[in-house]
Amino acid sequence: MAPTFLLVGATGNTGQAVARTLPALLKASEAFSKHRVLALTRSVSSPTAQALAQIPGVEVTGYNWTDITADWLREQEVVRAFIAPHNAPNQFAEESAFHVAALEAGVEYVVRISTTAPNVRPDFAAYYPRQHWAIEAMLGSPEFSALNWTSLQPNIFMTHYLAIVADYIKQYRQTGEQGQLRLMTAKDAPVAPVHPDEVGVFAAHLLATCDLSAHGRAKYIINGPEDITGQQLVDLVEQYIGTRVKDVSYQDLSLIDAILDSGFGGLGQSKTVMGSIRYAPTTMWEGKCSASTTSKEVLEIAAPQRTPVEVLKSLLEE
Repeated sequence: MAPTFLLVGATGNTGQAVARTLPALLKASEAFSKHRVLALTRSVSSPTAQALAQIPGVEVTGYNWTDITADWLREQEVVRAFIAPHNAPNQFAEESAFHVAALEAGVEYVVRISTTAPNVRPDFAAYYPRQHWAIEAMLGSPEFSALNWTSLQPNIFMTHYLAIVADYIKQYRQTGEQGQLRLMTAKDAPVAPVHPDEVGVFAAHLLATCDLSAHGRAKYIINGPEDITGQQLVDLVEQYIGTRVKDVSYQDLSLIDAILDSGFGGLGQSKTVMGSIRYAPTTMWEGKCSASTTSKEVLEIAAPQRTPVEVLKSLLEE
């Protein structure tokens, strides 16, 4: 076995790009060319896992990351790790256990995925950003001084942000009829959604960095390259359908309501806690999630390039 870079959440939104990008970076590195990349998945037979397994330098294995212990990390010779945790109410308990195990096992560096930067504070109304704040506070404590880490705070993912727009256009093309265009964004607030692949690419570059002195215990904000308002989204839709959109609902939370109605979080959860995710978009509405807030390190190392116009076009071609 060789020293290992572990990818937790390898088949998820950001993890796939980490798995696609990291092997080439390691191969080109004098320090890491002999290291292996171990991608965890709950199902090695899934199409995504099978695709990752075809990437030279990536080993895919079926393992539940919440069962990881310090002994397991030592057995796998893990030296660096990427983790994209879930956002269920037990996130803190499970992710903190992973970091405790990493600390005990002597893992030298962890890159983790957090959430929208303005939301990551102890008094935020939605529950899951508080969990990310708590993880970052834990990792920043003196007790974790032996573990280098970087927390990435990405803006809302562009694929999610534009999905309802793409669906609206596709539906109009099929039926020629307009329904209500329900947008989570505010009409005039600038938002710079980021493509999850570009978050993963940046994470891979961090993992492959030899000198961690500049990135240890850092928190980086990652937005897309361009701002777009709700009105500009409507303008895009009208360009595609060739007519004026008759009925628009801004700051619409029906998508979040649908997620809640689907049973997100599992049985036995507090309806008050789960329902608090409806507060998550408020910082977007306040104009706090624009491209101008992106960390300079992101722009210097792997600046996001994919614009809303480009991503919407790709979604419509699927």
